[in-house]
Amino acid sequence: MYAKRAFAVVTAVLLSLTGCVGGSARTDESVAFLAANVRLAYVQEMTMGFGSGVERIGGVAHTESGPAVGDTTHQLTMFQDVRARNRHGVSVFTLSPELLAGSLAAAQRDGTPVIAVHSPPATGSGVTLYVGNDNYELGEMLADQVAAQLPPWVNGVAVLGASVPGAAALDQRAAGLRAQLATKRPGLQLLGPFDTKEDPAANWESWQVLVRANPGALAFLSVGDDDAGTLAAVRERTGGTWLAGGFGLDMRSLRAVRAGDLLLVSPEPFVQGAVAGQLQAAHAKSGRALPQGWIVVPGLAITAANVTQIMMRQVSEATRDASSQALVQDIVINLAGYLRPLATAR
Repeated sequence: MYAKRAFAVVTAVLLSLTGCVGGSARTDESVAFLAANVRLAYVQEMTMGFGSGVERIGGVAHTESGPAVGDTTHQLTMFQDVRARNRHGVSVFTLSPELLAGSLAAAQRDGTPVIAVHSPPATGSGVTLYVGNDNYELGEMLADQVAAQLPPWVNGVAVLGASVPGAAALDQRAAGLRAQLATKRPGLQLLGPFDTKEDPAANWESWQVLVRANPGALAFLSVGDDDAGTLAAVRERTGGTWLAGGFGLDMRSLRAVRAGDLLLVSPEPFVQGAVAGQLQAAHAKSGRALPQGWIVVPGLAITAANVTQIMMRQVSEATRDASSQALVQDIVINLAGYLRPLATAR
C-alpha cells in the first residue's frame, strides 16, 4: 500500500514531499532526493519515482525537496542542509551541475554517497553514478516521428526551441534531432534552438512569438521537458497546420497526442527516480555497493497507438509504480544491459 503524498509549499521557494514506508518499520537510515524547480511536471515525476523506489526496499526514511523555481544558488544552500540530515545518501537533479560540483565532492569525501539523476554530473564532482537518458538518442527518436509525417522530398524550415538554453541534456537532444533530420529529411532546415524560457507564462509568449516570426515553418519542435504541451496549445489556438513536437509526460501533452496535435517522446522521469531511489535505499539499508557508471534509462515514443495506455498509467502514483516496475527491476537486476561508462554520458 502506498501512503498518499502531496506537494506542499514549505516556504515561498520550497516545495517538499515526504513519503511513508508502507508496511515497514523505519530505521535510522535516511536518504533524500534534491531536485531543481519542483513545480515542473517532469520533476514531480522524478520525485514520486524516487519515493516509490525507496519504499520498494522498505525500512528507510526518505525526503524529497527542492526550490520552487530554477534557483541553483538556493538549491546549493538546500543541499548543505539535506546532506547534513541524510548522510546515508542523496540523489540530486540539478540544471547547473558545474555549480554544485564542489559541494557534491565535499559530501562524498565526508562519506555521503551521491547519485546524479537526469543531468550528468560535472567533472570534479566526484559523483561516480548517474541515472539518466541517452539524450542524443531521445533527439533521434523525436526526429524519427517528424520524418514519418513529412515526405522524403520535403523542403522547408523547422524551428527548434529550448526552455533552458545551454543545459547539457537539452543540447544533446538538439544534436541528435538535428543529425537524424539531416539524414532522413535533408531538405528540412532546422533553425535554433531559440530560448523559449522555463516560466510557463514566458514559455507561452516565446512560442507565440516564434510562430508569428516564422509563418511558413513546417514544424515547431522543443527539446525541453516542460513546454511540449504549451507548443501544442499554441498550435490549437492559432489554427496552425504545422507539426508540433517535444518531450514530456504531462496530461496536457498526452491529450494533445491523442488529438493528433503533438509528436511526443517521454524521458520516463518516474523510472529515473525509481531506479535511483531503489539503489540509494538498498545501499543505506544493507550496505550494498552502488554501481559505478551511467545507467541508461530508455525513452518512450508516445503515439496514437499507446497514448491511452500511458494516460491510464499516469492516473496515480500507484499506477505509475505498477506500470514501471518491470522496467525498473530489469534495470536494477540486469545492470550490465543498461550500464555504460560515465564519461560517455550525454
